[in-house]
Amino acid sequence: MNMNQLPQSESRRSFLVGAGAFSVSITFAGSAASQAKPNQPAANFSPSLWMSIGSDGIVTLTSPVSEYGQGVMTSVPLIIAEEMDLDWAKCKVVSAVVQAAGNAKDLGNPMFGGAMITGASRTTQGYWEPMRMAGAQARAVLIANAASKWGVPAAQVSTVPHACVHAASGRRLSYGEIAAFATAPATMPVIDKSQLKKPANFRLIGKDLPRVDGFDKVTGQAKYGIDQRLPGMLYASVLRAPVQGETPVSVDDTAAKAMKGVRNVVRLPYGVAVVADNTWTVIQAKRALKVTWTNTSKARSYSSDKAMVEFVARAKNAADTGVAMGSSGDTENTLKSAAKRIEATFTTEHVAHMCLEPMNATAWVQNGKLEVWAPSQAATTVIGASSSPLAGFKPEDITVNIPLMGGAFGRRIEVDFVLDAVLIAKAMPGTPVQAVWSREDDVAGDKVRPMIAQQISAGVDSQGNLIALKHKMVGESIFARFLPPAFEGGGGKDEPVCEGFETKYGVNNHLAQYLREQRGVDVGFWRGVGAGYTKFAIESVIDELARNANKDPLQYRLDLLAKQPRAQAVLREVAKMAKWDGGKAKGNRALGLAYSDVWNSHCAMIVDVSVNAGSITVHEIWSAVDCGVALQPGNIARQIEGSAVWGVSAALKEKLTVVNGEFQQSNFHDYQVIRANETPRVNVKVLPTDNAPGGIGEVGIPAVAPAMSNAIASISGKRLRELPFKMA
Repeated sequence: MNMNQLPQSESRRSFLVGAGAFSVSITFAGSAASQAKPNQPAANFSPSLWMSIGSDGIVTLTSPVSEYGQGVMTSVPLIIAEEMDLDWAKCKVVSAVVQAAGNAKDLGNPMFGGAMITGASRTTQGYWEPMRMAGAQARAVLIANAASKWGVPAAQVSTVPHACVHAASGRRLSYGEIAAFATAPATMPVIDKSQLKKPANFRLIGKDLPRVDGFDKVTGQAKYGIDQRLPGMLYASVLRAPVQGETPVSVDDTAAKAMKGVRNVVRLPYGVAVVADNTWTVIQAKRALKVTWTNTSKARSYSSDKAMVEFVARAKNAADTGVAMGSSGDTENTLKSAAKRIEATFTTEHVAHMCLEPMNATAWVQNGKLEVWAPSQAATTVIGASSSPLAGFKPEDITVNIPLMGGAFGRRIEVDFVLDAVLIAKAMPGTPVQAVWSREDDVAGDKVRPMIAQQISAGVDSQGNLIALKHKMVGESIFARFLPPAFEGGGGKDEPVCEGFETKYGVNNHLAQYLREQRGVDVGFWRGVGAGYTKFAIESVIDELARNANKDPLQYRLDLLAKQPRAQAVLREVAKMAKWDGGKAKGNRALGLAYSDVWNSHCAMIVDVSVNAGSITVHEIWSAVDCGVALQPGNIARQIEGSAVWGVSAALKEKLTVVNGEFQQSNFHDYQVIRANETPRVNVKVLPTDNAPGGIGEVGIPAVAPAMSNAIASISGKRLRELPFKMA
């Protein structure tokens, strides 16, 4: 409903602030809405409770985002607090409770078309402007109420943290005092973007304020999805086929049902679930199941080592052009006329997510209504899955709670683990059920990063300057499975798989092509997604071109980025930080450089690498990053640190092998990740600018592998073009 059409009887104590397609609800003390729980929809009021102001001055802000360690539960509400001129010490942040037929549309991220999704480094980018506008409108309404109380023009009233002041008379009203008498205006104030705070006047943004989830986490009080407990709750786990896509044909559950504590065995379309009093019993009973599976999955003919050979052959086949992801200039003819060209093939293997908190979800069906506690990145997909024909719930009967989660990395945007809980709970109405995956389940059922082969063709002029770049990518599609309408509507393009092929480098002739493979194994979003391997290829080639032209790799990049001052700034800064020496090897040790421009952020990275008897060690990493306005610089640095270590682990160790459709690794004993004693020191400098915020959660990943590879090339003379690296 438009605010201008809101009946006065419903607007006496509450109002809805509109910001384009985005809306913010504000509740004043004394209203019926304020009597509801802070993160619950209130009667006779918008169910999208973004903030409530109590007469005690406490402002409760509702966070619409999933918090899995990246700090957005702090930074996103902070945007409203800045424009509303709040005292952060008097703010409380709560997670949103999402109701499909109520507030879900109001909570969504504009960059995801209004879907409630946290990921793809779009959270701050998407909520930045709407949250600022909403905070400014809320502040304007508080000013209007204070001015009315004093009988003065609103133009004479200003704000200080958490209060309105009338300088001429020295009067002051706290936000809590205003909440006790405030009413909504008949017409909401119109805020122009020019009225928003200038970055120079920010009081909260740009400061390293404590994270709202920090205290509970360090004291062990934080509640993650797996910590959810409900009266009479049972535990469940699903036995899935060893090959993705297979379904049960026959089930012998006699031995499982005979175990003490087993309450039910539930046949699902894709597996068999055991329900019991505790997880130990569930695990033992699941092992006792005897299931015959179908033998029709396409994945049974898929072995990754063999397939990679075929992927590479496609990448090298000039006649196999696939779908153009992007094109400028006349790349093909420019390559033919280039003074010199290089051809390079890059391969990257499947990798798993390995979230420390395994997949889990809790569901409770009561009187036909479903409530879910899902440690998910996407409440929208949870609602979609729960209201699908498979689950069968009506959207208006679904409520979703998003707790803290122990890692996500793109894995928790999927709905498979949530469907486990929903379908089992539906089969046992009245009983809350928590479905938990073991680590082995987690690996075998993962939606892994696609295996990719890339072919780079680069042409240079007689001075060694880059004049043409052709980039081919071969691999399974994420979008074709996860979001078919986007894949089909885009003519077979897969944006996540090919992410990062774009470049700020000044090359006029640039062509990117995607060649889809269909092998039957589900692939999905993995931290860094496409940029984790596309930038590996591009930055390795740029470094090779610089060396071939006898130019400093730093200067070569600076020349290519002559029209990109932000890119040049991070490169120059990281060079200072690391005392860049041109990247020349000193014995078995060298520095390597790389740059990334993905997610509207600029990141330059230098690594210090040594090679001893074929063993690669990363000693130290330096990174300079410009992500525009830096909401919390310290947290940004932590994100770069974490993603840099993530990238080192993937470059040195991580590989998931598939043989006849079955993943060969199952746990940390055979799926290796970097250990504490192998972790390099990471130094980060954040270079804030007045540009709109870019992404940050994945920004530190793309430059890691190429910087390492470039250093290794200086040491050994060999270009490593496989991830994980192979020195032999």
